[in-house]
Amino acid sequence: MRKDGSDTESVLLVDDNPMNLQVLFQTLENQGCKMLIAKNGEMALSIASKAHPNLILLDIMMPGIDGFEVCRRLKTDPDTEDIPVIFLSALGETEDKVKGLQLGAVDYISKPFQPEEVIARVNTHLTIHRLKQEVQTQKDQLENELQVVSEVQRSLLPKGLPEIDGLKLAVSYETSRYAGGDYYDFAKLAENRWGLLVADAEGHSAPAAVLMSMTCALFRAYPGTPDDPPEVLNYLNNHLLKVIEKGFITALYAVYDASNRTMRISRAGHPPPVIFSAADNSVTEPPCGGIFPLGITDFDNVPVCEIELHRGDRFLIYTDGLTERFNTNVEPYGLERLFDQFGKIDANHPQDILEAILADVENFSAGRPADDDLALLVCAVE
Repeated sequence: MRKDGSDTESVLLVDDNPMNLQVLFQTLENQGCKMLIAKNGEMALSIASKAHPNLILLDIMMPGIDGFEVCRRLKTDPDTEDIPVIFLSALGETEDKVKGLQLGAVDYISKPFQPEEVIARVNTHLTIHRLKQEVQTQKDQLENELQVVSEVQRSLLPKGLPEIDGLKLAVSYETSRYAGGDYYDFAKLAENRWGLLVADAEGHSAPAAVLMSMTCALFRAYPGTPDDPPEVLNYLNNHLLKVIEKGFITALYAVYDASNRTMRISRAGHPPPVIFSAADNSVTEPPCGGIFPLGITDFDNVPVCEIELHRGDRFLIYTDGLTERFNTNVEPYGLERLFDQFGKIDANHPQDILEAILADVENFSAGRPADDDLALLVCAVE
């Protein structure tokens, strides 16, 4: 369907010679197309702008604005740049044909016209143009659907950050495409404790978003109090095994006790947190063993570790989209750079820390788009 809403394809014939226009018209009149006529370049530009033909047959040698200039203007106007142009000319020099193609023409027909050649080339390029428009329409529909998926997915994330005694939080969530598979969530527990969950579904876009949604639904439907990290991961894994046929989810679940500043951590295929100790300005990963990612196999035993935190300490829970962010040389950001950046940031508020990390990652990537989703949770102990 054309921009004006009609189904009939149209061809604009542009030539200053009435005889040539008549020959072209008679050649193409039985092809089922609407024929538009322009006798000079100015008229061609005006008709193209208003009628948006599906194809333009354009003479080169015309008084005033020649065909080359008409083509150049058509291709620099966003409203007409996609209209295919076939040049018509008695010029036989290779350099003239090359110039026309460099300006954006799709083909070249030499005068005097051979009716069979004109019909064949016109039908070919109308078909190509039609298929291109159909592909674009399908792409637009797909992008719209993915945008809806993205909005639904983001609606599943916490609406805000919890207020935890003695612990300040900041979070960042970015998808490499419309929708992604990273996920974070919180659970308020008794006795001034909080559950912190960060997960990462395999892959990107819609399939990963579905896995993320399953994980979210299962976590929030946990039957009881999610205060035991191994049991929470066991529960998620057992239920995901029933529904996942392909893919997996890495996850880290921690229970933070604000009363004594301790944190119990279990992880399934997920990177351990990064801890900054204010006492000696060191950055480490706690010695916390892990198990396979969720959705692969049954768990025999899920390890758990407990760490003690102190005032001024901070920790980062993240997905591997951070350390596996690549630069233009296809080098990963890596754990070493993360340790260095996390340790030297001169800031106390987690939002400032978070922004400093993200700025360093962007500077490192040098404009290369992210290949993976990214979720970061920064916590500062007060």
